[in-house]
Amino acid sequence: MEIGQKVKVFRLRDRVSASVVKKLGQVGIIQGYKVTDGAGIGVVVLFEDKTSTWFFEDEIKPV
Repeated sequence: MEIGQKVKVFRLRDRVSASVVKKLGQVGIIQGYKVTDGAGIGVVVLFEDKTSTWFFEDEIKPV
């Protein structure tokens, strides 16, 4: 996964807020990376509505 790449959220690994659940199935653009505490590297995704959140790489796929 590279910065600027379009991705789609296709699953959520953990329980998350309702606002993040709404991102399921949406397409966004990778804006950067986030180091998580021991579980790997997360990917920060920016969506059309100008909101962003991070996901694990196994929760998103390229479009």
